[in-house]
Amino acid sequence: PVATPVATVSTNEVVASGSVVSETVRRTPSGGEVARRSLVFLFGIVQALIGVRIVLLLVDASRDNGLVKFIYDASGIFVGPFEGVLHTNAVQAGNSILDVAALVAIVGWTILEVLVIAGIGIMRREP
Repeated sequence: PVATPVATVSTNEVVASGSVVSETVRRTPSGGEVARRSLVFLFGIVQALIGVRIVLLLVDASRDNGLVKFIYDASGIFVGPFEGVLHTNAVQAGNSILDVAALVAIVGWTILEVLVIAGIGIMRREP
């Protein structure tokens, strides 16, 4: 908080308009903004995992590698609810696989993210 000294004013004196008596500067984000940023971060991690999964399946990455296995397992949790939405879950050409269910999952999680963030925006009490 920044404050300017306040002079004693008698009933006959007029304080000049436009003078600043006190001013408060807020430098921290509000609770709603923190919630929005946190959700964007979490949904970003989910979308990145699914995106990396799509790329790894396209380039036929080795499932024996620990990192690749972790990404498949972690992203499988988020792709699972969207499997079976379309008649085909994957398109295969040679050893490369286009995971259609993962593409639908990215769209689905993005739509959910937008709806949740809009809901937070409605609840915020900021101007």
